[in-house]
Amino acid sequence: MPIRTTHVGSLPRPKELLDANARRAEIGEEAFAEILQTSVDAVVRREHEIGLDVVNDGEYGHIMTETVDYGAWWFYSFSRFGGLELSSDERFDMAPPAAGGKIQLAPFAERRDWQRFADAYSDPESGIHVAKGGSTAFPTITGPLTYIGQDAVQQDIEFVTKALAANGLTPADGFVAALSPGSAARISNAYYDNDLEVLEACGAALHQEYKAITDAGLTVQVDDPSIAEAWDQVNPEPPVEDYRDYIQVRIDVLNRALEGIPEDQVRFHVCWGSWHGPHTTDIPLADIVDKVLQVNARGYTFEAANARHEHEWTVWRDIDLPEDKVLIPGVVGHSTNVVEHPELVAQRIQRFVDIVGPDRVIASTDCGLGGRVYPSIAWAKLESLVAGARLLRH
Repeated sequence: MPIRTTHVGSLPRPKELLDANARRAEIGEEAFAEILQTSVDAVVRREHEIGLDVVNDGEYGHIMTETVDYGAWWFYSFSRFGGLELSSDERFDMAPPAAGGKIQLAPFAERRDWQRFADAYSDPESGIHVAKGGSTAFPTITGPLTYIGQDAVQQDIEFVTKALAANGLTPADGFVAALSPGSAARISNAYYDNDLEVLEACGAALHQEYKAITDAGLTVQVDDPSIAEAWDQVNPEPPVEDYRDYIQVRIDVLNRALEGIPEDQVRFHVCWGSWHGPHTTDIPLADIVDKVLQVNARGYTFEAANARHEHEWTVWRDIDLPEDKVLIPGVVGHSTNVVEHPELVAQRIQRFVDIVGPDRVIASTDCGLGGRVYPSIAWAKLESLVAGARLLRH
């Protein structure tokens, strides 16, 4: 049988869904839900027809109002957390560092990569997905964080399980993406005294989301770019050990949020940020991989196809991966419109198979494809992913 396949989560949204989302107040929630269910049915069917083994709803339920870029995935926190308001503060501040911490995130525009290539980041014709500067409203914590996402997550669960069943699949064949406490806490804070309090509040709330997803028999994918991506947002560059202490706090809080959640229904996604920038200041995987593996998950998804991180497959040769763990490497990328040849995909997969064996590799994408490459190209990449995996049989 071939190597199993999946993807990271976000898939291209159909125009009908985006249009309905823009008119959500006009058409009403019931009509919008019908369009959302139809869209989820269609995306799961397409994933299944392509041949992906572990599928999801494309994160279609995480889009927000027409005033918010659906690619800014953290805005779905408004449907999950009470205690938030929109703020036009561009600083994207963190609270003061947790006790003993030495790391403070700089404003987005002061990222080291963004400063080094300020000309490209500020040029709308450069091809970089995120332009430096501009005005955006961000979530701000203005009161106690509470979990208000019961209805929203149940809708995600209901829609994807219905679509799975329609294609002869079970909940075990599906996953739902959710925020990590570390990523959820990367919003402005005007209420809590320190960073640790924000993290703990996020973790306590998100535990309910993780439990709802896994109680339904689905896998929860915890998305946490804060583990790797935040390195570039600390200016000047900090000592690696200080940064490792910073992410250790976030991993500890995440593991507390995962208490009681079956480990074999958890996969953890770490990435360096999906915008189309140079990424010259990304932290090496080798500096954080041991921290990543502390997360109580069965599978670990990570970038392994793009030009900045493909070489890091060699890191796994030096890791004694526990036998119950699975690697979910990206073997097609979100940062190029070039569709990877199936032979190249097979070669990339083979590297990991040679290290941990075919039963412990699930081939995936580097990051979400929705909003990062043109829709037809995104689907072609998934087709190439499956075709490459089928060249390897075990």
